Amino acid sequence: MPDNLAVTADETLDPGGVLPGPLYAEVKKRITRSLMEGEWPQGAAIPTESQFARRYAVSVGTVRKAIGELVAERVLVRRRGRGTFVASRNRDYMLDTYFRIVDDAGRKEFPETRLISFRRGKADAVVAQRLQLMRGAPVYRIENLLFLQDQSVIFDRMVVPQAVFPDLREAAFRRRGMTIFGYYQTRFGITVTRVEEWVRAVNADSKLAAALGIAAGEAVLAIERVAYTYDGTPVELRHRRVSTRSHAYFSVLGMKQA
Repeated sequence: MPDNLAVTADETLDPGGVLPGPLYAEVKKRITRSLMEGEWPQGAAIPTESQFARRYAVSVGTVRKAIGELVAERVLVRRRGRGTFVASRNRDYMLDTYFRIVDDAGRKEFPETRLISFRRGKADAVVAQRLQLMRGAPVYRIENLLFLQDQSVIFDRMVVPQAVFPDLREAAFRRRGMTIFGYYQTRFGITVTRVEEWVRAVNADSKLAAALGIAAGEAVLAIERVAYTYDGTPVELRHRRVSTRSHAYFSVLGMKQA
């Protein structure tokens, strides 16, 4: 990789300066800001640890710790012998990182999606609180039905702020040809880096039951999730309902098996 990272006064960290936290956290914050600004697009290699150390006038160890946290958060990906890269939000990455529904045998597959509705609306109290908006702020409301093994298994109701996605259009969203998070990144430059989920059980109303092919009143998995971008800005609220007749929510806690 060419050594083309010129150090500027506003990038160099003053070793005697007062920082709000550890030095590596400030380096992490600056790398994250550069990612937000698109300095390195998805899938691209980032500079080496030595280059970053010169850029910010810090030790390689400080840079390594900052990058290590971004790797642990799956913002960056290390590839042995090749370097460190910006995580690409392709289909396989999204399936592995953000999709937790498996069949009774523990198999995971990428769902087929059918757009049910797409409309403009205004943020109610719940949406405003979750997405950190003013009540009444303009939003898009989207409904999707997801199929696994040719069965309708998941019903999603999504809300996204118009301020974040100003030119979101139904026709383009319908024919996007990629994951929703991938579309956010490719079309709008919005990268989802974290998702928070609340999981409960609820009873299906008649509309949901018809969509999922189950009985009204049957228990389903209810997942409320908020997606955030690099700086912690919430960019999507999603209410997901999952039929558990032949599927379950699967999560691995602790270290992954080697």
